[in-house]
Amino acid sequence: MAYTKRRDENKGQKAEAELLARIKALLGSPPDLVCHSVCPEKAAEPVLCLYLETMVNRTDIDGYILSALRKGEFSEREPSGAEDNAFVQELPEDLGAEELARRSADGLVKGYCVLIDSSGGVRLVRITDPKQRQVDTPVAEVSIRGPNEGFSESISTSIGLIRKRIGTPQLRFESMQIGRVTRTTVVLAYIEGIAPDELVREMRRRLRAIRTDGVLESAYIEEFIQDSALSPFPTLLSTQRPDVVAAHLLDGKAAVLVDGAADALVAPITFFELFNSPEDYYQRADIATFIRWIRLLSFFIAVFVPSLYVAATTFHQEMIPGTLLLSLSAQREGVPLPAFGEVLMMELIFEIIREAGVRMPRVAGQALSIIGAIVLGQAAVDAGLITAAIVIVVSVTGIANFVVPAYSFGIAQRLVRFTFIILAGFVGLFGILCGTLLLIAHLSSLKSFGVPYLSPVVPSYPADWRDVLFRVPRPQMGALAPQFVRNLKKKGR
Repeated sequence: MAYTKRRDENKGQKAEAELLARIKALLGSPPDLVCHSVCPEKAAEPVLCLYLETMVNRTDIDGYILSALRKGEFSEREPSGAEDNAFVQELPEDLGAEELARRSADGLVKGYCVLIDSSGGVRLVRITDPKQRQVDTPVAEVSIRGPNEGFSESISTSIGLIRKRIGTPQLRFESMQIGRVTRTTVVLAYIEGIAPDELVREMRRRLRAIRTDGVLESAYIEEFIQDSALSPFPTLLSTQRPDVVAAHLLDGKAAVLVDGAADALVAPITFFELFNSPEDYYQRADIATFIRWIRLLSFFIAVFVPSLYVAATTFHQEMIPGTLLLSLSAQREGVPLPAFGEVLMMELIFEIIREAGVRMPRVAGQALSIIGAIVLGQAAVDAGLITAAIVIVVSVTGIANFVVPAYSFGIAQRLVRFTFIILAGFVGLFGILCGTLLLIAHLSSLKSFGVPYLSPVVPSYPADWRDVLFRVPRPQMGALAPQFVRNLKKKGR
């Protein structure tokens, strides 16, 4: 097949246009699809050059392929020189239009450049780039095993990181501009055929309903599209890891990318999924299950231990073993504050140290958090302001709070912990019991894009328990999308 070879002009243009339309339909007209029409010097008919800008090096495309096409020097052979890092694949002409479009779409999502001549002939060209694009490391979601790539503030780079992990043409990216002044690019990502249509429509509706002057970060979008603005618990997952987003897309969920933000928003999300870490799926199922139970235990420690200590030492001393009670009573001699005041004061000091550590440079902040907590705690005990038991309780609580992978969920834990401390300080265990019932009722009332927040426990979907409190081996995981996500399809019919 030569580029100078012609058929009837109208017939050739029609075949070229039909093939282009089929490719766009298969890919869902993605925002990163670029189409160039190049007319070689020795040919009267132009050649279409298609590529996904998030998957290729624009410099190589402009410097090698487009330049060679314009000069009519694009070789029909597969380049073999060391200086010529290209791979050329010519698709057979006897393939049907559907098969040509399918193979072209597959090539595009794998980083190939597709050349279509006026006769409908197709070539796939890939220029290998020995230098990988520099991507960030996720600061807040570090894992020992698994990829350490993180999203970039460049939305095209972030889209490319997702495409690298999901190579199907059914991966969809819908781009829109939000913000009357900033005109920020926001992209909705999902996999057609896996994500329920009802979820995609609802997410698209909420995004298009946003009316604001500016969007500078994904948190702006989150506040507009979240289900409950007054709840401290997140109904969208914010993540810096493309592998996490890819896994959720395979589960039938949708993601939102914001230009200028180095993270993505995933929905729907449930309470129990916030305890999951990407590392759970990169190691053995039994180890992942054990660590997941550690996280659940840490949640209860972080929320209930300080309030239980206040309630037991203030209202229910009879519940404390005699030896421990004598030890605590001896420590409290000369301490001016009640247990409620001690715990509340130390928790506030710990929050101040934590916030100061975040705002300072990383190395200095870590030193401040560790040394500040040790020095202040020891000084307060030596001065007789608090007991040593309080330092232990607050320290264990603070460490347990860091175990949960989702940062926004950790903040919610801290707010709930202060609420329980106040309830325990006034009415003891009765206050903790009432607070627990209110907490369960609140969690049961929450939804994330139509999915109950406590799914798959309430309502119960036993088929999905294989990846909640424990993780079964991957061969027994079953279908990709959880039942509570697949149910959205039934609701939308």
